[in-house]
Amino acid sequence: MAYIILNKNNFFNNLDIIAKSTKGRDKIALVLKDNAYGHGLSEIASMAKEYGIKRAVVRTCQEANMVENFFDYILVLGEIPASKSDKIRYTINDIKSIEKFPQGTKVELKIDTGMHRNGIAMSELDAAFSKIKESGLVLEAIFTHHRSSDELTSEWFWQNDNFKKVKERAKELANEFGFGTLRFHSSNSASLFRHVDFDEDMARVGIAAYGCMKLPSALNVENLKPVLSLWASKISSRELRAGKRVGYGGDYKATKVCVVGNYDFGYGDGFLRASACGYKTPNATELVGRVSMDNSTFMSSEDELLIFDDATEVAKYAKTISYEVLTSLKPEIKRTVI
Repeated sequence: MAYIILNKNNFFNNLDIIAKSTKGRDKIALVLKDNAYGHGLSEIASMAKEYGIKRAVVRTCQEANMVENFFDYILVLGEIPASKSDKIRYTINDIKSIEKFPQGTKVELKIDTGMHRNGIAMSELDAAFSKIKESGLVLEAIFTHHRSSDELTSEWFWQNDNFKKVKERAKELANEFGFGTLRFHSSNSASLFRHVDFDEDMARVGIAAYGCMKLPSALNVENLKPVLSLWASKISSRELRAGKRVGYGGDYKATKVCVVGNYDFGYGDGFLRASACGYKTPNATELVGRVSMDNSTFMSSEDELLIFDDATEVAKYAKTISYEVLTSLKPEIKRTVI
């Protein structure tokens, strides 16, 4: 069966680089949403704990419950809980949702500083504080999200300026409503490395930790290493004569006598069908014909085949991004840490 190998040394290498920018491990909030970007939620959580990461960011309450024993602090980005938790914090994404949170819930208020996706408008800040107080919630932090921190534009700068204004007013409101000292955070992976002197309470780091962050050359971060590699096992092999075709539609036509192998990894497992356009493995083994649901054919007779060890390379062929390649990998695929 197809399987995934997770390289602990590479993961720790990436966390070392991140910790240098955050000025310590305690400010790293590791993003584990969507099965830890396809790497495996429990496997990555376990390694993160071993490294000394205390904070995690997830998408759902279910994810939070699955990793609760690994971290001291967990932030849920996308769900409202049925009951409060001492360890888990929950995101307010819309001012109308405030009344839906159970009384006593620890919450973090997301502000829309320019991405125009989730978060309350900056003009709603005062009203949000009032509603949070009325609802008996425990406000602990204010945060935002950058829309273009991985691009060479001015947008990162003006969003930072907007967030500075939010911070100033939020501190005044926290004192007025008796919420005490608030935490502030805005940096994702790309944003973190744009700071010359990082000074926020934490950074929400995802793709950089997994070693698949691609930035313009002027913003590039050196020495990050991919953590995940994908392997497949041979199901069968056969010799083709010149002129014989392979797979659905016979898309590949052999130009000479050759041996091809069929491997147990297809788009049903997360191997994007678009990857078939000229894809070659890290060892220069050619993918031939279309990617099928449960298998793919390569110009190889090896029993075990490395399909990829850097999602950014597969993404180039599929004309997508490493995030989609990684999160497409099905949770059922066995993951092993080495």
